[in-house]
Amino acid sequence: MAKVGITETILRDAHQSLIATRMTTEEMRPALEMLDQIGFRSLECWGGATFDSCLRFLNEDPWERLRTLKKHMPNTPLQMLFRGQNMLGYRHYADDVVEYFVQKSVANGIDVIRIFDALNDLRNLQTSINAAKKEQGAHVQVAVSYTTSPVHTTEYFVDYCRHLEEAGADSICIKDMAGLLVPYQTYELVKGIKENVKIPVQVHSHFTAGIADMVLMKAIEAGADVVDTALSPLALGTSHPATESIVAALQGTEYDTGLDLVKLTEVAKYFQTLRRKYMESGLLNPKMLEVDANALIYQVPGGMLSNLVSQLKQAGKEDQLEAVLQEVPRVRKDAGYPPLVTPSSQIVGTQAVFNVINGERYKMVTKEFRGLVRGEYGRTPVPIDPEFVKKIIGDDEPITCRPADLLQPELDRLRAEISEWYEQEEDVLTYAQFGQVALKFFEYRRNHKYGVDGAHYNADQQVHPV
Repeated sequence: MAKVGITETILRDAHQSLIATRMTTEEMRPALEMLDQIGFRSLECWGGATFDSCLRFLNEDPWERLRTLKKHMPNTPLQMLFRGQNMLGYRHYADDVVEYFVQKSVANGIDVIRIFDALNDLRNLQTSINAAKKEQGAHVQVAVSYTTSPVHTTEYFVDYCRHLEEAGADSICIKDMAGLLVPYQTYELVKGIKENVKIPVQVHSHFTAGIADMVLMKAIEAGADVVDTALSPLALGTSHPATESIVAALQGTEYDTGLDLVKLTEVAKYFQTLRRKYMESGLLNPKMLEVDANALIYQVPGGMLSNLVSQLKQAGKEDQLEAVLQEVPRVRKDAGYPPLVTPSSQIVGTQAVFNVINGERYKMVTKEFRGLVRGEYGRTPVPIDPEFVKKIIGDDEPITCRPADLLQPELDRLRAEISEWYEQEEDVLTYAQFGQVALKFFEYRRNHKYGVDGAHYNADQQVHPV
């Protein structure tokens, strides 16, 4: 068997999971050359919430961050997380915007695009898959949003993966965003997929429930080609299994990663200094590092759980948490068993809160839940009962086509809207996704002439420390 590959997540999902994506480019910079010498299969460093956080909280240009990472890590494939027709935003975008975003992501340094859809609706993935296939050298990895329900069986996922391979995926990732995978089910799932597709299979699981390292080991034994891990200073808790631990566990076996444990511990020393800094500032909450088996009982991701608690606090109904946790699976069943990942986790969770605090189910329905039931986000895994659809959306017409088919091309209009702030071609994509947040950043950039925290921004898009 070939060596197991490692995708390192410390520059994206690890700090997104533990410190709300607040690691700055300047904090990353001292470690980049060291990371580049390790030999990771890929390094996940962009996409997900990094783009939003750069603009909203860090006053950084996310495109400049990507160019900086590529400049300092030329030997390692750089990977991003991409929400299909949602890109990195929170709605569906027209095909011309999606295609342009994929093109610009690769042009600025992305090698591996991990594409997923919250509902596992292949129609929401096809435009971005096709766009990535056109970019020379780009690797198209399509992710399965893993979840559990009466319909989400091994057979369901295997069949879905067959369709992903036919759609053009270069590899498949089982994306366990809520930490719901358990070891022996993982073995059966990976084995089933490997027996039915010819492309590599990767496994991504969060340590929330305390068993993700066992999940990865069983996945590897079943034939997984690559696994996601995080260097130990930002591992465990709601993050991922520790890179050094997985590498050590596989040393001297047929699955040996070939990575140097000494080099890994050296680069981990640097991130240990950041961990201490985050702990002292309160950015890293010790609660994020605790094992939470509730994820397995209620199938509610950690981030979703904290949102539910926050909503109940605001309503003065904290004592109703148990009732809400019991309502979540009922709402999810009514809505066609969507996987609980952004944005469906927030939509289902908020509706469950409303159902409980109002004392009557669906007495009040959120705009987003109505949209989910109507079909605005795509096709749910199970068709929703027509009577329930009618109850929720009234006389509105259900959407049965691919939602993006209803959208007109947007690029020209968006370019016109930001002509005053235009400094680089990528700005239209930043504005497309984050609107007013992007405009505030463009104003900051013009006033301060900074593209990266602590680095001078100029027209040739190079980084000059000041």
